Amino acid sequence: MATVELTDDTFEKTVTDNDIVLVDFWAEWCGPCKQFAPVFEASSEENSDVVHAKIDTEAHQRIAAAAGVSAIPTLMAFREGVLVFNQAGALPAPALKQVVEAVKGLDMDDVRAQIAAANNGSPQA
Repeated sequence: MATVELTDDTFEKTVTDNDIVLVDFWAEWCGPCKQFAPVFEASSEENSDVVHAKIDTEAHQRIAAAAGVSAIPTLMAFREGVLVFNQAGALPAPALKQVVEAVKGLDMDDVRAQIAAANNGSPQA
């Protein structure tokens, strides 16, 4: 599966309607983004069960800001609509493969329990 271009309008639906979504936040002027692009594209071909999506941070600044992207490239991984990975910097192919395998291997019941425990344990503002 080739990468999918996301927009401010398609981001949320893509993340919530698919089991696993990797999102590459990038910009045309970004050298490391250009270096990471073929690695990300190769991963999309190897993992057809994972949506590989890209967001041009220049064209879609609203969603990049809402996602808290402060450096590019930034890779985010969502599993069942939950953000489970967020890292700035271009990953080499072996590291990206590890991220994909780790996300696929997550026990989402456990992840949700950890999120609930963290939210219940934190002081309310």
